[in-house]
Amino acid sequence: SGNISENIALNNTDMSEDEIRQVAKYVNADKFISQLPHRYNEPVMERGATLSTGQRQLIAFARVLAYNPSIFILDEATSNIDTETELLIQDALEKIIKDRTSIIIAHRLSTIQHADRIIVLHKGKIVEEGSHFDLLDKKGLYYDLYRLQYT
Repeated sequence: SGNISENIALNNTDMSEDEIRQVAKYVNADKFISQLPHRYNEPVMERGATLSTGQRQLIAFARVLAYNPSIFILDEATSNIDTETELLIQDALEKIIKDRTSIIIAHRLSTIQHADRIIVLHKGKIVEEGSHFDLLDKKGLYYDLYRLQYT
């Protein structure tokens, strides 16, 4: 509930409208917000019911930047969204995780390809770890999953 600006700032009264717009632009949320009838004053229904999954995700990313946490935990950033929105979210995600400890749970490997270190779990156990390219070179489970998603 509230409006778009209030959802990004999460009642942080120290945050100016300009700062709210800056973080929204940085994570590509400004593009859709600018098209809403009331822009940043657009009412948001309970649980963001009037927004798409991708739009809710971009607002959540703007909120992350507004609070600037040192650790960022994300579960399935790109599930249930269209390809165009996925590209916006991936771009935003790259910006958010830069210089920040991030734990990202993902099934779509495109979400984690730029991570410094990827840990592959299978049946609750760590089976591989390394960068995207290291894991592809090992030709293990990550390689198999990558081939399934991209061939």
